[in-house]
Amino acid sequence: MPGAASVIASAWQRTRQWGWIGVIAAAVLFTVFAESKSQPKPPPSAEEAPLLAADAALGQAMRAGDRSAARRLLSLQFTFIDAAGRLHARRDALADLKGMASAPASEAKVRNYGLLATVSGQRQNANGRDVFFLDVWARQKRAWRALAMQDVNIAETDAAPALTTSAAAPAAAAAPAKSYECKNPCQAIPYRVRSAAEQDIVTAYQAIVKAIVAHDAAEWGKHVADEFVLNASNRAPVTKPERIATLERQKEAAAVVTVGEVNNMRLSVYGDAAVMITSESAPERGHAYRATRIFLRRNGQWLMTLSVHTDAE
Repeated sequence: MPGAASVIASAWQRTRQWGWIGVIAAAVLFTVFAESKSQPKPPPSAEEAPLLAADAALGQAMRAGDRSAARRLLSLQFTFIDAAGRLHARRDALADLKGMASAPASEAKVRNYGLLATVSGQRQNANGRDVFFLDVWARQKRAWRALAMQDVNIAETDAAPALTTSAAAPAAAAAPAKSYECKNPCQAIPYRVRSAAEQDIVTAYQAIVKAIVAHDAAEWGKHVADEFVLNASNRAPVTKPERIATLERQKEAAAVVTVGEVNNMRLSVYGDAAVMITSESAPERGHAYRATRIFLRRNGQWLMTLSVHTDAE
């Protein structure tokens, strides 16, 4: 098994072609390596290091207000969802880099899916509040570029878990039983698919929300990866087993479960991975939010592996 020195050397070799980013990459790598001497956590792999370096470089460019550096790292399709649920386009982010900049992450997790990758963890946003963050990176023109960033307010330690997946929420316990017909998104979504892959992803998403409304935990589980996690504003994270348990309890209680209506959607497919970004609302609950979901194709089937929801304040 290669040692830390060889991992760093390999990662450095990959980042040499980036020029100035390589300097930041080396700093990130050696900092992590130094910390690893006193901690059991291993240094980043050669696959993780370039993403951590790019993520750190973007953060540094934003804090410095360096538009030139940030522009090179941002995809033309870049969007940023802040902790208040506001969506900022690329031009808006470039116009106010320092106003959107976060502090460096205390710890970050990298998921590399080939042409798409995520960096997530916790950090302080521009307002000094602790948030869960999701940075989505896409491989474009042989370089990693930020496709989307999203912040979610972290729950208090005693907060209840997020009981929503794909914007589902049980009806209030005290409310009288009523029927619910899910038209949007169960039957139709205001989005025009552009490829067979997009159609398969939309179909998988609709199967997920239909299963939620029907309290069908088994069917829901067929379309969700085992490592699935949901992060929602001011709620504790929810894993796949926890979500299945919630669906089963809702079935026993015969609870009426509604799902948020999709107002607009952006779907981008990169090989065997895809990111779906939506704006959704639940009129009966007076609730609006933005969601980012990651889908992976495994054995020919698209599975949702991550869902991140930010309430619109």
